[in-house]
Amino acid sequence: MNPEITAKFASLQEKGEAALIAYVMAGDPDPETTPKIVEALVRGGADLIELGMPFSDPVADGPTIQAAGSRALAAGMNPERYFELVAGLKVKIPRICMSYYNLVFRFGPEAFVKKCKASGLSGLIVPDLPVQAAAELRKACQQHSLALIFLIAPTSPEKRIEPILSRTEGFVYLLSSLGVTGVREEIGNQAEGLLTRVKSDLPKAVGFGISTGAQAESLIRAGANAVIVGSAFVKLIASNTALNMDSTMALPPSSSTSPLKLEAIEKLEKELEALARELKTGIRKATASAVG
Repeated sequence: MNPEITAKFASLQEKGEAALIAYVMAGDPDPETTPKIVEALVRGGADLIELGMPFSDPVADGPTIQAAGSRALAAGMNPERYFELVAGLKVKIPRICMSYYNLVFRFGPEAFVKKCKASGLSGLIVPDLPVQAAAELRKACQQHSLALIFLIAPTSPEKRIEPILSRTEGFVYLLSSLGVTGVREEIGNQAEGLLTRVKSDLPKAVGFGISTGAQAESLIRAGANAVIVGSAFVKLIASNTALNMDSTMALPPSSSTSPLKLEAIEKLEKELEALARELKTGIRKATASAVG
């Protein structure tokens, strides 16, 4: 069990709050801007941060996050640079790595987990790794107090849910719907049904498709302890990745500190902070009414 994630949820519970978990792709739009993005999300109310490690074949990601990964790779991101970036972050909240297993395998599970811990990460999500095949990685995570977090889909049968709940740590990651990541206009009844079905002492976090404060409020009222938001933040980054450039391209190298680039980054920070604040406000409305 990871103490940072456990302590964060315990602290929120004491205050009668639920968590906002924000996802961004590390290195999007470039490695130098990612720390500013993370700081803006924390100012807006993010309680935990998921940092995607870019990969060339992200099977669980929709077009928005796939494009973010492409921008990050084009900007020079790789696993070593990822760990350097994460280690340099100044925020004092739990940070979680989301990586595909191919990247873990290349390092070796033990070496990868050691890298995660050395860079200050508190948890690891590997969306394409079934729980039945995770014994080696899980052992390494347990040895180094890194929470290995598994996903549960609305269609997961009970015989699959039970082993996940017995092996996941930190929190339970529940998918609001089937398919890949991406913003959805509505979050259907599947999420509420899954929240009812899954019985766990761990916090239940719902992700995939959440983009508004109203959606976040609805899920917390339905029994979630956290909402996970990714594509909505990544879309804002994509829309500001320009400086008159195409959104699928990386920003100029870090040596480019033109007033135009600085202005674009400041605008992006404000928009990310505002969206995080909207989401956190929705979360607080739900918990406040529950207490009242």
